[in-house]
Amino acid sequence: MPSTKDIQRRIKSVTNTKKITRAMEMVAASKMRKAVEAVLRTRPYANLSWSTVLNLSRAAGNGNEGLHPLLTRRKTIKKVGIILISSNRGLCGGFNTAIINKAHESVKKHAETDKEKPDFIIIGKKGVAVNKYYGYNLAAEFDKADIISEVKEVLPISGMVINDYLSGKYDKIMVAYTDFISAAKQEPRVKQLLPVDIEAEEEYLGIVGQDTRLKTDKELIDQKQAKRLSKDEYTYEYTFEPSPSAVLDEMVPRLIEVQLFQALLESNASEHSARMSAMNQATGAADDMVKELTLFYNKARQAAITSEIAEISAGANALAE
Repeated sequence: MPSTKDIQRRIKSVTNTKKITRAMEMVAASKMRKAVEAVLRTRPYANLSWSTVLNLSRAAGNGNEGLHPLLTRRKTIKKVGIILISSNRGLCGGFNTAIINKAHESVKKHAETDKEKPDFIIIGKKGVAVNKYYGYNLAAEFDKADIISEVKEVLPISGMVINDYLSGKYDKIMVAYTDFISAAKQEPRVKQLLPVDIEAEEEYLGIVGQDTRLKTDKELIDQKQAKRLSKDEYTYEYTFEPSPSAVLDEMVPRLIEVQLFQALLESNASEHSARMSAMNQATGAADDMVKELTLFYNKARQAAITSEIAEISAGANALAE
């Protein structure tokens, strides 16, 4: 049985740990507020830009395959690149495990069509676990700031993946990120970034609560057909000046940058929310442990006092005899 001094030492240690987790929870809460504000500010623009690029992708699929190389699907998929957004530090619950497992599941899902294992472009130090646990090749690693405020911070990453796609190194680029739903819920997702495909499963970023997304022309047409109205009223016709190639060469890469920027914002908000929740649970666990140790200490102290009284009584009885 441990002595009362050992128990006191343990109580002090757990109390100090509780102070640290409480401080980390407050720091994470402060960062989360800033990250959530940034996410909510940029979502309308990100969804509008994605709606625009999806409509352009559909235009490319309607007999305009040469509209732009970033809007054109390739017939065979030989090599895939996956941008994995993780955290730099731990102590954020299952945040990193969830997104790494989601990326691995996506790889297994497309294993029959993809001839080679994908390359991973890592944002955040914890993402290297895909190499440690699953053996995937790491093509590049980028640092990730706790607070992202400007699109220029993703330009090196977006520039690299766009150039790799155009050069033929990759036939498809995916981005694995954690979508911020609420402070209590974050959902890992894998989204196709290149080529822009109207038929991709994950078409939007950060849809929270009521669905107020801007519809693509295909979705509007489907709604129109459901109401038995004319299809032609919801088709879009684009006019490019000075020329389609000049406009799209500037426009499409910028839209891709916005999507990657928004994915990074979503992941940052999710990370700080997960860390705040994890530290809150750790603080609660430390508080419960202190209460249990205090009770154990009181029982040990009471047993020691009782033993001392019994020894004194026995000694007094012996002297009396």
